[in-house]
Order: sequence, then C-alpha cells, then structure tokens
Amino acid sequence: MRPVPPLTKADVVSLTVTSFLFVCLDLTLYLAGPKTTGWAGPHAGLVLQLVLDLSLLVVWRFPRTVVGLGVAGALAMLAGDLFAPGLLSPTEPLTLATVPTITPILVGAMIRVLDRRVALTLVAVLTLIATRAWAPRWDTTPFGLVSTVLPALFVLYTEARKQLLQSLRDRAERAEREQHLLAEQARAQERRRLASEMHDVVTHQLSLMVLHAGALGVSSADDSVRSAAEDIRAAGTRALDELRDLVGVLRTPQSEVDRPAAELADAAADVAALEALAAESESVGIAVRLDLDGDPAQLSPTISRTAHRIVQEALTNVRKHAPGSTVDVRIRYRPDGIRIDVANGPAGKAPDPVLAGSGSGTGLAGLRQRVELLGGSFRAGPVPGGGFEAGAILPAYVPTAESSRR
Repeated sequence: MRPVPPLTKADVVSLTVTSFLFVCLDLTLYLAGPKTTGWAGPHAGLVLQLVLDLSLLVVWRFPRTVVGLGVAGALAMLAGDLFAPGLLSPTEPLTLATVPTITPILVGAMIRVLDRRVALTLVAVLTLIATRAWAPRWDTTPFGLVSTVLPALFVLYTEARKQLLQSLRDRAERAEREQHLLAEQARAQERRRLASEMHDVVTHQLSLMVLHAGALGVSSADDSVRSAAEDIRAAGTRALDELRDLVGVLRTPQSEVDRPAAELADAAADVAALEALAAESESVGIAVRLDLDGDPAQLSPTISRTAHRIVQEALTNVRKHAPGSTVDVRIRYRPDGIRIDVANGPAGKAPDPVLAGSGSGTGLAGLRQRVELLGGSFRAGPVPGGGFEAGAILPAYVPTAESSRR
C-alpha cells in the first residue's frame, strides 16, 4: 500500500458531504423504486448500500477494509443476481447499476491509496462485474464502464498531472539554486580578483610611499619636513593595515580566523578618536552627548575602524543638514559585537546650501555596503519630530568562512 496522504480538514468535509449525498441517493432510489424480494427482506439492498456509503467516512484511516467491503458488496450483488434474483437488488431496478452506487468513489480511492498494481487489478475485477462481460448488453455494459473505468482513468490523469507539475516545480527550484550558486561563485571569483589586485598593486605602492616617507624623515634636517614625512608615514601605515583587513575580507576562503589578542584594537585610542569627533562637532556649534558602555578592546581593528567611520559620517551629515541640533551617540560594546546609535534632533538653524550640497550623496550607501560586507546590519532614516537616526550592529570580528565553521 502506498503512503496515504495526510487527511486535511477539506478532505474530511469532502468525504462527509460525498457520503451524505450517496446516502440520500440510495434512500431516494429505495423509496421511489421496487424493493428486494429475497429471503433477506425488502430492506437488504438498502442496508448494503448504506453500509458502503457510510464506510466512505473511514476510507482514509482503513483504506484496505473499505475497498474490501466495496469489492465484497459487488460480488454479493453478482451472486444474488446469478443464484437468487431479487436478494440484494430489485429484479426490475430503477437504474442500470449492477454494482454498489458508491463504486466510482471507491475506484478513485483505490488508485490514490493502494499499490498501483493491486488497485488496477481490483478495478479490473469491478469492471468485469459491472459490465457482465460474459453476457454483454447494450444497457449494462456501457453503464458498468462509466462506473469503473472512467473514474479510474480520471484519477490516473489527475495523479500524473500532479506528479508532472511537482517535477516541473522541483526542476525550476533546482535550476534557481544552480543559478544562485553560479552567481555566488562568480562573485567569489571577482572578490578574489579584486583582493589580488589590491594586494599586488595598491599595497606595493603604499609600501613604497611609507618607505620613502621614512627615508625622508631620517635624511632631512628640516623639522617641518620630518614632521610632515612622519605624518605621511603614519597615514600610509594605517592605510596598509586597513587594506590588509579588507583584502582578508575579500579573500573569504583564505581569510584568517580570529585575530590574536595582541592585534586587538587599542581601546584607549578608539575612545579618544570618538571623543575627538565629538569635540570637532561641538566646536562648530553642535552639542554631542557621547555614551559609551562596555569594553572596546574586544573588537578587531576592522570593526573598530568601521564603527569610527559610521560615527564620523553621521556627525558629518548633521553638520551639513542639521546645524545647531543636538546629537546623541550611544555605543554599546559587547563580547559578540557592537551596537551604534547616532540620533539628532531638528536643525537649530538653516543649513548652509553650499555645505549641504557638497559631497557625492553616497556616504550612507557606502557605509551600508561596508557594514554588510562585515556581516552586520545598517539602518538610517528620519525620525518623528524632524530628526534623523543612523545606526549599525556589527560583529566583534570579521566573520570569515573558516571562523564560521569553527
């Protein structure tokens, strides 16, 4: 027996309604037509039909039993017609049916719940009984075919169509997954190519710049030149660190796992940099309330610099578009990451049109891409009352393929 599909509420309603309709049909035929005349009494045929009609309510739970009752009922009617006419069906019935009236529904149930070979064998037996193939007649034979073969063919067609549609859906889903994998593979190859270009070209040039700046600082006798060379060397060194981190992100398969503790961000320098950003904004008339909670030393350098860029970009936008407002900067350091919230109120004065129109307009979009590349989430948008809010949630370190597996 094939696995029976789970019974749904719609199936229960359908079986109940179908069983009730066949009960009404058999009661109508019994009241309007002649009665049975055999030794079992005038109600024998009605009792047989009603038992089979009501058995339809449990066909999903006991399919073999119900199907067996149907076949046994058809054989009993055949035996009555051959050896005791009038026992289970009137000698002059109102219909041309030679099998129970519920037979078309039972045939459909056979095809759906029984093994296909067993079901077709039983359908053939019912067809033989219904058509009286050994004594074909123009009235009983066609009606028997309609009661057995036609519902069987209909159910087979619907089952085949359902399987075809499911196969097409599976193929479409498989093709979509393959296309997605190909796109992911292409993106990974492009990221590796970009990482290689950045490492081979940009890193080489920055290294040369740092070396030349260091040499200039050592060889020059002018203090201002040495100071400028040292600034150039320090900026180039920081750029090299950031570039190495970005190359590590792009090279996902060869990325590093967690950085050792010695390479974690300098917590004091991070806090000082954020306080410097707040002081810069306050110097131009924008009050900044800086609220820090937790230990920033748990973050990797890439995450720390990204957090700094988010606060920097947010404060820059406030200076451009909401001068004179108050800004709340809340940063929560946690062992598993960092949460950044920068919110400002409405502008205290009209923004400078030249300053507001400066920039490329892609700062927030670039931050979003950078945050998502690091495995975080970014949000930005206006708030009720005329203010604006930007924030992000970042992991404590860059989530690479190897670290994710660990």
